Amino acid sequence: MEEFAEMLQAEELLETQALATPIFNAHDLWELLFRFFFNFVVIGILIHFFYYKKSRRVDYYFTFIIISVSMFFLIYLLGSVKLKIGFALGIFAIFGIIRYRTEQVPIREMTYLFTITAISVINALSIQMSYTQMVATNVIIILVIWGLETSRWLKHTNSKMVLYDKIQLILPEKEKELVEDLKIRTGLDIIRVEVGHIDFSRDIAYIKVFYESNRVEINATDQISRFPKWSNE
Repeated sequence: MEEFAEMLQAEELLETQALATPIFNAHDLWELLFRFFFNFVVIGILIHFFYYKKSRRVDYYFTFIIISVSMFFLIYLLGSVKLKIGFALGIFAIFGIIRYRTEQVPIREMTYLFTITAISVINALSIQMSYTQMVATNVIIILVIWGLETSRWLKHTNSKMVLYDKIQLILPEKEKELVEDLKIRTGLDIIRVEVGHIDFSRDIAYIKVFYESNRVEINATDQISRFPKWSNE
């Protein structure tokens, strides 16, 4: 009987809350729209002017925007602050575990994904802080990313895997000759090399070359760190 009475009380409470929910609240609506558009502008700056300018990956551009919008509304519209934080961390943990499975997400994309998630959560949860603090937080994040994405602080270094045939040059004492030969054959400004797997039966070696480039875009194929298995044929 007590359980039945508690169920009735819970149903009455839900009905009361439903009836008490206002149909239109101008203040809450403008608060939601302001925070959403502010968050959307910040995320748009990060994705369009910093990430997309180098990567040119439309698929990640689309993914980041959708995740940001969805995350903001999910966090903002939930009732409990503890639930909001736990839910946000849980969502990102799921991203980290599955890593989309269809493709291994590069570390740069994962970093932007974490940043976009964090910004959306901050802008959705910062109800108790002033607008000045919220704006300052977003501006600081933008400035830090801008500084790191430009070549003023960090010189961008690319890497490639090379299947090298002059195996006699992989000796440590012939490193300079190896680098010069790779510079001539690849046309790249190579700064260092790493010798990997050596196949003496075919007189080839797997070499990872690191080089500086003035190219703004990031080539996705540069991130390939290993070759597919070669057949014995």
